[in-house]
Amino acid sequence: MSGRRVFGLHAAKSALEHTPDKVTAAWLDSQRGDARLNELRRQLQEAGVAVRSASRKELDQLSGGQQHQGVVLEVNLPRELGENELWAALEGMSEPALFLVLDHVQDPHNLGACLRTADAAGVHGVVLTKDQAVGITPTVAKVASGAAETMPVYRVTNLARTLEGFKQRGVWVAGAAGEADQSLYQSDLTLSLALVIGAEGKGLRRLTRDTCDFLIKIPMKGQVESLNLSVAAGVMLYEAVRQRSHAKPGR
Repeated sequence: MSGRRVFGLHAAKSALEHTPDKVTAAWLDSQRGDARLNELRRQLQEAGVAVRSASRKELDQLSGGQQHQGVVLEVNLPRELGENELWAALEGMSEPALFLVLDHVQDPHNLGACLRTADAAGVHGVVLTKDQAVGITPTVAKVASGAAETMPVYRVTNLARTLEGFKQRGVWVAGAAGEADQSLYQSDLTLSLALVIGAEGKGLRRLTRDTCDFLIKIPMKGQVESLNLSVAAGVMLYEAVRQRSHAKPGR
């Protein structure tokens, strides 16, 4: 666990609702006395959190210049890892790797659900982009139902470079795309694999798609064109689980 700061009324309320025991400190705008901030102050005090008054300038510094709406919380959330730690973990593996890579995924509920499914499927880690993507927040931790504490999460600055790093280390990179020629049921998912899924409603970015070794799709028999991101991740990961459970030992 590590102390991380969350900013804004919505994020603060989410932290108090989902992980009140992990909120360790709070700073509120000393110049604001509106109903919403007063209610938040009351909830923090009821939760036994030390509340400190701070000037707008101090809050700006605490939030790193982010929009804070007069509130900054310190919350103990699972630590996100970096690229060096990703390669160290991969080097120490004695079985075919299975990673879930999320390209600019922004919905905390989707990320939480993906972490929960990844944990259940025995995934070795989840890779997130540093920019334009949600990280581990109180909402993510709540939806993940404990998986945020058990599933290694790696934040990387340059996703294309990380995917090339996977390939250089013997990990195949498969991208999920509706226009792919082959379905996941026609693909060999017993290999060391990084499964890449794109953002909600957008799919894989062009550079990400071009970096993949191959693209796979989930056959769609009905009228809808795609599944929810976290549902698609679950379908694909468990097809990998099924194939690996039938693979010959030592493969």
